[in-house]
Amino acid sequence: MRRALVGAVVMAVLLVVYLVATLQLAIALLISGTGVTTAMGVALVILPLVGIWALVRELMFGVASTRLIRILETEGGLPVDNLGHHPSGRPLRDDADAEFPQFAAEVEASPGSWRAWLRLGLAYDASGDRRRARAAVRTAIRLSRQDASRGGSAKSVQ
Repeated sequence: MRRALVGAVVMAVLLVVYLVATLQLAIALLISGTGVTTAMGVALVILPLVGIWALVRELMFGVASTRLIRILETEGGLPVDNLGHHPSGRPLRDDADAEFPQFAAEVEASPGSWRAWLRLGLAYDASGDRRRARAAVRTAIRLSRQDASRGGSAKSVQ
């Protein structure tokens, strides 16, 4: 988990450097005053705004998902990692796929449980399906927020 955090911070810093350079170029194009360069400058102002939005959204996702994983870990609810692994540390897909139905059944039995959705997201990730993993974790985050707003047992997730 520490390695992922370092990677996220490095990517965020690189993105900020890129966005600052792009914004400086946009300002230079806007100042030049010709029609084409002004249009390019406006487009280059929009690009950093979209980049900043995406960066903030990803960081918020990372913080919220990490909080939920920590809560699940303190409760002893994280899935046991008894899968085989590649030398890189990634789980063997066949092993992960074999355990997947258990987590899908847990969500079907309890669709309002953020814990079940988070475990499903971890199972999708182990199986290599990042898109579905992120969707399941987003559902877990949404459900935990609803649970917290109703005064449930989940800690507030931002």
